Amino acid sequence: MKTLTIGLILAAGALACAPLGAQDAISLAVRRVSSGTLRFQFKARPGVCGSGQSMSFNSRENSRHNGEWESECEPGPVRVALDISDGAPTAVRFYVGGRWGAALNATEIGGIAASDAGAYFARLAESGNGKVAKEAVVVATLADSSTVWPTLLRIAKDDRRERDIRKNAVFWLGQAASDATAQLNGLAEDENGDVEVRKQAVFALSQRPHGDGVEPLLNIARGKLDPRIRRQAIFWLGQSGDPRAVSYFEEVLTRH
Repeated sequence: MKTLTIGLILAAGALACAPLGAQDAISLAVRRVSSGTLRFQFKARPGVCGSGQSMSFNSRENSRHNGEWESECEPGPVRVALDISDGAPTAVRFYVGGRWGAALNATEIGGIAASDAGAYFARLAESGNGKVAKEAVVVATLADSSTVWPTLLRIAKDDRRERDIRKNAVFWLGQAASDATAQLNGLAEDENGDVEVRKQAVFALSQRPHGDGVEPLLNIARGKLDPRIRRQAIFWLGQSGDPRAVSYFEEVLTRH
């Protein structure tokens, strides 16, 4: 296993006038590896836990037991393996918790500041394509002390991007931002927006904690938007079990 320390990476960029930050160290390490695998880790945001590729944003899921069996959900770190070809990422794999296994051809750079890792992957999500961009969206969202929702919102609104990337950005926007309800509502109600992206925004509203998305969903269901969007809102209201949704269905049923 090759080890490339942050100190060596920074030394390689000594001609620069200003010192490099950790996010620059990732970029520089990607160029130095050129072709191969780069591995590092960083702190997960609060509430994120996992057991490899299975993860949760709900800290209450950190452990579960039924009296006979108990599982544990580790609160990080987030471990990332970047496959690189010709100095550019070609694949992103990530895990929450656990530990690295042996990989003789991997280059290790150790721990990275979570905020800088989040910024690096936010840039990769915004500039990349295909599965690399989709996975970068998730990794950026997992990073502690990282404000990525403005980037996710830009991706979601960019009709030049692949639909799957935009839908992924919408979903993780709902996970990353504590105040995402208004942004998701705006995406759902955008009459000029892609229908599938708007549907994803409706779904993301249904996943907001504490029932924060119920009122926007009710407004969509009662409004005059595209019937496909309204049907989606009505469906997820039916799944919510929220008393406000029950009152809405009672209102609709007694009206006819």
